[in-house]
Amino acid sequence: MTTQNESASQPARAVRHTTAERIEEYRERQRLARRPGSPRAAMRQHVLGKHTARERIELLLDDGSFMETDPLARHRSANFGIDGRRPAGDGVITGLGTVDGRQVCVYAQDATSFNGSVGEVFGEKVGKLLDIAMQIGCPVIGMNDSSGARLQEGVLALSAYGKVARRVVTASGMIPQISVIMGVCAGGAVYTPAATDFIVMVDRTSHMFVTGPDVIRSVTGETVGLEELGGASVHARRTGNAHYMAADEEDALAYVKDLLSYLPSNNLTEPPSYPTSVDAAGTAGDLELDSVIPDVSEQPYDMHQVIERLVDDGDLLEVHPEFAQNILCGFARMEGHTIGVVANQPLHLAGSLDIDAAEKAARFVRFCDAFGVPILTLVDVPGFLPGTVQEYGGIIRRGAKLGFAYIESTVPKITVITRRAFGGGYAVMGSKELGADLCFAWPTAEIGVMGARGGVDLLFHRDLAASDDPATLERSLTEQYEETLTSPYAAAERGCVDDIIAPSETRIAVIKALRALRSKRVAPLPKKHSNIPL
Repeated sequence: MTTQNESASQPARAVRHTTAERIEEYRERQRLARRPGSPRAAMRQHVLGKHTARERIELLLDDGSFMETDPLARHRSANFGIDGRRPAGDGVITGLGTVDGRQVCVYAQDATSFNGSVGEVFGEKVGKLLDIAMQIGCPVIGMNDSSGARLQEGVLALSAYGKVARRVVTASGMIPQISVIMGVCAGGAVYTPAATDFIVMVDRTSHMFVTGPDVIRSVTGETVGLEELGGASVHARRTGNAHYMAADEEDALAYVKDLLSYLPSNNLTEPPSYPTSVDAAGTAGDLELDSVIPDVSEQPYDMHQVIERLVDDGDLLEVHPEFAQNILCGFARMEGHTIGVVANQPLHLAGSLDIDAAEKAARFVRFCDAFGVPILTLVDVPGFLPGTVQEYGGIIRRGAKLGFAYIESTVPKITVITRRAFGGGYAVMGSKELGADLCFAWPTAEIGVMGARGGVDLLFHRDLAASDDPATLERSLTEQYEETLTSPYAAAERGCVDDIIAPSETRIAVIKALRALRSKRVAPLPKKHSNIPL
């Protein structure tokens, strides 16, 4: 038996690695993990006007705030000659950081490592990041730039997409999720960004599509270019998949920062608010608003002019600015607090609602409701856009989404009718009957089933045809119709609007309403979820 003194007298065993050597090994592994997977690929990114994944993260986050997660993770496959000596990271960089001092989670696909292809480790790294984001309650920004699923990993690559998609859907409505497409996003990879709240694309350098040009050509014989098929302009203007088309990557990330400044970190917190120097409710109104509505009801005007005079500093951050331009959606502030704005735009299709406009607004209303953002609705709508294209496209089902979204939403809702509010368009644009907490109308408002011209022609066409002076009779009937059926005072008498206000008084009225409604609470009904007409 060895005594304590004998043990102490024995020579120390040789140290395999000293502490200094272990630290040096650590630093070398960290250095290798943080360099581009391929310097040549990094150079190619720059030639194409794109940044590397790490450069993108640096552009987005506050200086020195990034804390990387799983930087040493690497793939486990050796199939078909996949290079096991490649640096760690495995095609995606994940971590936490801050934007304007607020916590966010971020991941960026690394096109310099395996072309940013998605494998098993991608699912593990991004999945863990989304779990952390849900637990701490912070937004997630994903930057997509990938060649697609990694062929050498087979079903594990597909499994990675599924793991991430499941968490994205679970997190929906809990934390804001923003996808920035900064390269190719194709095949099954497109559905994960599509399930997030906002998609930002970069003009000319980002593309989204399910089947590429080669597949389309081989199956249908149709020849289509990559930009024409899935470029940023296509998705920002035609499909509506992109909420914003940026001029370059710097512009894209600047938009993301602006967007985050309006959003809460999660569904249990309020958006950031900013002190205002003037008590707007105690100041005179903007008299220019009193002349913004043309005297001729058929003459258009720019609804931007109204919004800019109502919100703080005239700032509106539009969502989908180039898609379905007959309706405006965006974030603004009143008294320093975030609001969502939904407004018809008379400059496009006379402000009428079509399929795209209804779906655009419905999606925006549901986002605001999920994250506790009050909604201001400005109404000048002649109704739904007529025609077989709309009918065959499913305007009944798809138009119902907007009314459904307003009815289901429980956040403070304030509606202002500036001019026309006719037919089904009146109903689904945040009307009192659909749940608006407070509904105001300007003296210029016309509210009814249809406008005076169409109504008189429908009701009195025989009288007009038999009259010796149809012009005079039509003028008289039109005045009677307007006074009796479409006057805002008729709506006010029956409680369909809460008050008539001068346009110049609108900002004051809306601010007072927002103050009063700030403590609004609605208990949820005992059901699992609704069944919106998708």
